[in-house]
Amino acid sequence: MPTGVALRDVREQLFGAAERILLRDGPDALTSRAVTTEAGCAKGVLHRHFTDFDEFLAELVQDRIARVGAQAHALERAAGTGTVVANLTGALTDLFGTVAVSIVSLVIFRDELRARLRRTQPTGIPLLREAGEMLAAYLRRERELGRIAADADIDTLAPTLIGAAHMRFADRSAAPEPEQVAKMVTTVLAAALPG
Repeated sequence: MPTGVALRDVREQLFGAAERILLRDGPDALTSRAVTTEAGCAKGVLHRHFTDFDEFLAELVQDRIARVGAQAHALERAAGTGTVVANLTGALTDLFGTVAVSIVSLVIFRDELRARLRRTQPTGIPLLREAGEMLAAYLRRERELGRIAADADIDTLAPTLIGAAHMRFADRSAAPEPEQVAKMVTTVLAAALPG
């Protein structure tokens, strides 16, 4: 990028570039140089806004966690509408059909990133934990509405759905069809769905 040209929304531009790299090439391809090249800016731009690359990655993960929070509100508002299976299928597809699988890989395999995230999130795998909480809150609301069995073990169902969906979406080359995700959701919830 030529000197003197201002970048608007630098953080979002860099985060967007990182997501494109993750989706296209996977976590191994994510470097500070790759991000700035993808964003069309000088390498120094990233280091002017973040102390180092791991801080950039930690803030990227935090930003994506905040997006899960917004998705959680939408899912909870959907309680009582449509079907439980369709609502969960849509939520899981939205979650894992994006960059979440690659971000989880980053967190698992980058020790320094995980250490930074542990400062504010001491348990669980960041992003997956929040996604599990999102599903649990939704399932509790559906249980209150009588659309999930009163004795359903929400604290087991939610992480089971997250784990099963993560495995389905882990192959970045071929995302599962919505019918496959719906079948998985139906199977996991079989004992919890009335009738």
